[in-house]
Amino acid sequence: MMAAPEKWPAPLVGQDAAVQVLRAAASNPVHAYLLVGPPGAGKMASASWFAARLLCPGHGDDGCEVCERVGRGTHPDLVVFEREGPALTIAQARQVTRLAAMGPVEAGRKVIVLADLHLAREAAPALLKTIEEPTASTIFILLADLVPPELATIASRCVRVDLRPLREEDITAALEAGGVPADRAGVLARLSLGRLDRARLLASDPEAMARREAWASVPARLDATGHTITQLAKELLGSVERSSAPLLARQEAELAEAASWEASAVRVNGKAATGRWKGAGSSKVLEERHRREQRRQRTDELRAGLAVLAGAYRDRAVAGAMAAPRAAEAVRIIDGLSADLAYNPGELLALQALLVRLGRLA
Repeated sequence: MMAAPEKWPAPLVGQDAAVQVLRAAASNPVHAYLLVGPPGAGKMASASWFAARLLCPGHGDDGCEVCERVGRGTHPDLVVFEREGPALTIAQARQVTRLAAMGPVEAGRKVIVLADLHLAREAAPALLKTIEEPTASTIFILLADLVPPELATIASRCVRVDLRPLREEDITAALEAGGVPADRAGVLARLSLGRLDRARLLASDPEAMARREAWASVPARLDATGHTITQLAKELLGSVERSSAPLLARQEAELAEAASWEASAVRVNGKAATGRWKGAGSSKVLEERHRREQRRQRTDELRAGLAVLAGAYRDRAVAGAMAAPRAAEAVRIIDGLSADLAYNPGELLALQALLVRLGRLA
């Protein structure tokens, strides 16, 4: 479900320029907006905030009951459409067209949030006419990590709003505002890889700091023996396995909330409410999103651990515990595995191979 905004009227972290553009746009909106920014920059949170300003009679300034329903994703005139599978298909694009043709239920307009537009691929032509000529009461908010050439025409039909990558200080401040102690918030911000959603998961994870220390201790524990390498690899991957616990708990709560909402069969003015997540089937889409989140969380955790490990070798070079050229070579090898994670290598074998090479440098 779309996460509820933290507070009104400005819940977005580190996106002051985007907030100004969207606030001005809400008073006289056009038919389509394209929010572009890297993963973790807050595109969905921005869409939620903007949708509340479009649907709320008070323009989203008071955190009213309408704003809260928008934040929870249960407003009947807000539809968040997510792909099912690796890319948005032509069939799913046609479903977006059908949703866009439906009139609003409660408010004077309907807002459709379409996630992952950059993965539209062959569906782009099917989306173009719907996005450039929607019904008068429909407003699109499109989300994309980037705009590839095949989507340039769709992008030209939208008001583009760029979201910048979040800085560590932005994430640290957000965590501190949520009650995380300053020293812990700073460390978690560095482990977050620029993602506020990941930082908040880490803040709820009692093992997050211990995992960091485990990766940082590797250079001191590592030798060239097979037993040590095997043991270290198993320990590190075991900690990665356990790191998914906070995410799984959140996903279970989302599934329970979705089931409760669907069972309640909320109706507004005699019509079935059409809010919530949409796709080929809301439950199926939610489960697909959860699987993507789990894969991303695991990869992020490995990348964060490797970044800590690289930092440990840099620290050893600065302290004189390791020759600078050897430390630089260790960092190069570690960064290579981090880049290779995009190709889904066998984690245990890849980590063991890494530790063998690092052991030789020691």
